[in-house]
Order: sequence, then structure tokens, then C-alpha cells
Amino acid sequence: MIKTVTKVALPVDEVLAIRKNRIEPEGMDKKLKKKCKRISIVTGTHGDELEGQFVVYELQRRIRENPDLLKGIVDIYPAMNPLGIDSITRGIPAFDLDMNRLFPGNIEGDMTEYLAAGIIDDVKGSDAVVDIHASNIYLTEIPQIRINELHQKELVPMAEQCNVDFIWVHSNATVLESTFAYSLNSIGTPTLVVEMGVGMRITKEYGNQLVDGLLCLMKHLGIWEGEVISPRKPMISTDWTDVSYLNASTGGLFVQTAKHGRMLKQGEVVGEIIDPLEGKVLDTVKAPTDGLLFTIREYPIVDEGSLLGRLLAKEVAEK
Repeated sequence: MIKTVTKVALPVDEVLAIRKNRIEPEGMDKKLKKKCKRISIVTGTHGDELEGQFVVYELQRRIRENPDLLKGIVDIYPAMNPLGIDSITRGIPAFDLDMNRLFPGNIEGDMTEYLAAGIIDDVKGSDAVVDIHASNIYLTEIPQIRINELHQKELVPMAEQCNVDFIWVHSNATVLESTFAYSLNSIGTPTLVVEMGVGMRITKEYGNQLVDGLLCLMKHLGIWEGEVISPRKPMISTDWTDVSYLNASTGGLFVQTAKHGRMLKQGEVVGEIIDPLEGKVLDTVKAPTDGLLFTIREYPIVDEGSLLGRLLAKEVAEK
């Protein structure tokens, strides 16, 4: 059932509408539906992040194959920023605003604040929310869930059901209060943030991996009665010192040599920064420690200080 969550009028008789698809158990009594568990799958907050578009399609396809196995409510929000998706723009076009910096919004505020408030009002009360993001166009990420340390006790067990490779618990000081996930978690609606893949692309391998995990989470919550996989055991980091950052020492063209998702040894070459004009190697980028390369630079043009990759400490990756 397609429903308009919130909408605002645009110039020249146009309307900006945020829509969802509600999937309910077939033939269930209305009174029972009110008691059902509900999971909300949200994506498309950034218009250049398309990995979640495939995920919500594939999840719905699998549910449709066996509708009798659905015992709860699944709300699909495929495009939180429809104008951004239509124009392949990260933020909201014309407003130069990041949708994920507007929450919890304000029903009495401007257009964007009004939309954000309407979204929060509709999603709140879910038994679980999964907010799916891709990386940006510059970086590729392994499937991971990022969690604010304030909510790790409740969220980590849920995240462990999601079949991701890595759970990254962040310090509260590094988490922006204006994000969708923070706003929902702060009012008691458990929300997981998924990061995976790369901007403007679809990585089917990662998408299918997450769909398997979403079905595991749904079964854990009592929403799905079908057979599911045994979710992979994720690496879990709760200490900021577990992650090492690789930054460019100079501008140039970054040519990666290390494979994404691979365990590296200290001193192993990750890539080179080259100068196409003079045909010189400006810097050889090496792993500062033993660890798993879970982030790698995808877009080759770099400036001094540009993020080239992240390594997860070997002792954490091999637990």
C-alpha cells in the first residue's frame, strides 16, 4: 500500500512528496495488525547514494514470493530526498542542504524542516529502523553499521543480526544530533545506520548480503517466519584507537594497489600518488599498522589531506 508520508507545494503546480510502501500480512484482522511488530527500512536521504535503492527492491521482491511468511509490518521509504535522487545531487537541490542535518525538523518551520518533522512523526514507534546509506563518490566501504555509544547496549544485538562485516561504535562526541538516526534513537525508536559500497553505484553483492541480514533481523523481531541464513559474525570496534586513517601527503592522482576488504601488514603498499604531467611517483602510501582495509579511495584525484583509506586493527578484525 503506497502512502504519502508528507508533502509540500512547489512552484508551478508541482508537489514534493515523501512516500512509503507499507507491506502487511495478508488477511490479518485490523486489531491484530495494530499489535504487529513494525520495521522501517529507510534510504535515499542523500541523492547520490543508490545502494539502498536496490536493497529495498530486493527485500520487497523476496517478501512477495512468500507473503504468507510475513507476520508483521514492513514500511519501505525508498526516497527521503526524491529531488536529490532525481538530479543525482547529494543534498536537496536549490537549497544546498544536507537532508541528514535537518532532523528532528519543525512542523512550524520552513519547507525542509516541515518535511523532516513529518518523516520523524511517521517512522517513530517502529520496533526497528534501518537507515541505509552508501559511501560518497570518493570512497568504497565494506558493509558496516555505525552506532552511537549511548545506544550500543540496545543496538549492537540488533546489528549482529544484519549480516554486515563490521559494527563501528562511535563516541557520542563525534555524532551529530541533527541526524535522522540520532533523532529517532533519542526518542526511543531503535535505529541502525548502514554504510556500504560507493556513491552513484549499486554493488549487488553488498545489497544481497544486507537483504539476507534484514530478513534475519525481521525473524529475530517476529516479523518474518521464513528460513534465513545464519548471519556472519561481525567485527566490532568500540575504541577509536582501533581505526587508523590514511591521508594524502600531497595532491595528485591516487592509484590503489591493495584490494579492498583485505588484511594488510604494516608497511604494505596501499597505493601511489602520481604526477601525470612529469610521470613521477609523488608518494607511496603504506599501511601504518597491521589491519583490515575497510575503506579505500575510489575517486583518484586527491588533495593534500584527502582520505585514502581506513584500517581496522588486526586484533579487532580477527576476533
